[in-house]
Amino acid sequence: MRSPAIHPSILNCDIAHLADELARVSSADGVHVDVMDNHFVPNLSWGMPVVEAVLATTSLPVDAHLMIEDPDRWAPAYAESGCDVVTVHAEAAAAPVRLAHELHRLGARAGLALRPATSVEAVADVVQDFDLLLVMTVEPGFGGQRFLEPMLAKIERARRLVGSAGIRLQVDGGITPQTIERAAEAGAEVFVAGSAVYRAQDAQAAISELRSLAGRHCC
Repeated sequence: MRSPAIHPSILNCDIAHLADELARVSSADGVHVDVMDNHFVPNLSWGMPVVEAVLATTSLPVDAHLMIEDPDRWAPAYAESGCDVVTVHAEAAAAPVRLAHELHRLGARAGLALRPATSVEAVADVVQDFDLLLVMTVEPGFGGQRFLEPMLAKIERARRLVGSAGIRLQVDGGITPQTIERAAEAGAEVFVAGSAVYRAQDAQAAISELRSLAGRHCC
């Protein structure tokens, strides 16, 4: 039985004080970096330079979530940089299985993300080549959104799909002390939390609380 993992999203941090903000979450299980290109999603965040700065600053595993067009071209560089997990969107990847194999060759684990409108069944034939399945529980692109309740049933279907294959099930969007237990009960085990961690007065305490709440039901 695996313990729940909390991955704070630096989308909600004070990027001008990156080292301090990463130190605030040093008890987390990983750091989630959202890469957005203002094409696949209607927002522009950051790319490789910030990812490299995160990798140089923290000893935590770095989880790069690429909300970008043409990830087949760009994702391998994130693996080469040292990211532990590189997650691409099923809606954007032209050859997801080939890309997963390339990420593995470069030493990273491969993640596959689904927007809320993309069904779990749409990736049933390719998910076994990945190490992580990410169910977005908000529309990707902006932090601080409210958890979409219909995604609980989708998380349950995703859990049945990945079964005991060793594929971790991650959720991202609206994860708070009020939603994490339901997400864990539905089958999630890796939780991306942005506002709930970085807007807390004590980020370490917030991480501990989220991990404890998820642990009541996970994994």
